[in-house]
Amino acid sequence: MRLTTKGRYAVTAMLDLALHGSYGPVSLADISERQSISVSYLEQLFARLRRADLVGSVRGPGGGYQLSRPGVSIVISEIIDAVDESVDATRCGGQGDCQEGLTCLTHELWMDLSRQIHGFLSAISLQQLVDSHEIKVVAERQLARQISKPDVDSSRLTLIQG
Repeated sequence: MRLTTKGRYAVTAMLDLALHGSYGPVSLADISERQSISVSYLEQLFARLRRADLVGSVRGPGGGYQLSRPGVSIVISEIIDAVDESVDATRCGGQGDCQEGLTCLTHELWMDLSRQIHGFLSAISLQQLVDSHEIKVVAERQLARQISKPDVDSSRLTLIQG
């Protein structure tokens, strides 16, 4: 079982947006800088997140992205689902054709695990992560690192409230 880079990056980018979006739209360049994810990859992810109505875009100077609804109403499984990611512990993608076209001996065990993981991720809101002390510490470190770079426009950077 694995959650691929696409799902991990989508959750990371959405969490960054939730942490920094209280002061206005957040640019993909800022998320890219803080999270070390390429802007072109973020563009692909945010196109899917926008189609799933998890984010909205603002054009023009000072533009960027913002959450389409409060973080308390966005759960992690929605983000993963929006980028067409699945957390599937089976070898067959849940199709039940794992062993020469038939269901394998442990298929139901791995299906149950997949459902448990999805349920776990459905019980965690973006806001719960934002409110986490450990996440705030990491976000402050990332922001401090970004501010210390000489070529960064610090007027676009915001401190984490908390």
